[in-house]
Amino acid sequence: MYDAARAERTAKQLYADHKAKRAIGALPPDLAVADLAQAYAVQDRLQALYQAEGGRKLAGWKVALTTSVMQKMVGVDHPCEGGIFSDRVHRGEARLRAADYVHLGVESEIAVEIARDVPAGAKPHSRASIADHVAALLPAIEIVDDRNCVYGSLAAPVLIADNSFNFGCVVGQPVRDWHAIDLANLKGRMLINGQVVGEGRGADVMGHPFEALAWLANSLNHRGRRLHAGDIVLMGSIVATKWLKPGDRMATEIDGLGRAGVVVE
Repeated sequence: MYDAARAERTAKQLYADHKAKRAIGALPPDLAVADLAQAYAVQDRLQALYQAEGGRKLAGWKVALTTSVMQKMVGVDHPCEGGIFSDRVHRGEARLRAADYVHLGVESEIAVEIARDVPAGAKPHSRASIADHVAALLPAIEIVDDRNCVYGSLAAPVLIADNSFNFGCVVGQPVRDWHAIDLANLKGRMLINGQVVGEGRGADVMGHPFEALAWLANSLNHRGRRLHAGDIVLMGSIVATKWLKPGDRMATEIDGLGRAGVVVE
């Protein structure tokens, strides 16, 4: 049985691996996670360990693997979620030290700011209903550390248990007058050192980014959790993850929303 004590032990192992900057691999047999329920139980405990460090709160969520380009890259055919901590949310442009990560990656995303709490309702949230909970749209970069994962050999539950590899985000200025924006046809791109390395559009994210947001709201509600007012949500990368090295400058540009950037030292 995968009880709370085992979830705690597994989370402590992952937490120690993060602190020691160890490459990710299969968990020991006595800590292995076999399904999504077990994976999210571990993720919850891992998030609690980080929050116990003091002054650190959950500031939002990422929805991973919402585009075909990312699902093909990782070898997983369904979305998953991970938490974003308050001290890892950067505004405008972030300066990151490559030495602080095992394998520093970035993704180009459309993000939202949540207007008010999103509790469970009489029926699941939909693309239309979740829009009422959106205060603003933002251009965004997800910061990931896959700890040198060998994709295709690591099962989805391990990725999820490991907080879906999230190590923060960078968001641009919020666009609050967004209702006239055609979000599905919104185009965006990733630039590294001034060169475009990937492009995509809103429809690449489950047909419409708010489909990913509704999926997240329903998933959290199913687990007894919810989105809260002020949360930042990254809805999935429109460009396959790229890996950065010292000296690199990276940016996400989303037409009509603006820009966010990263400088690596």
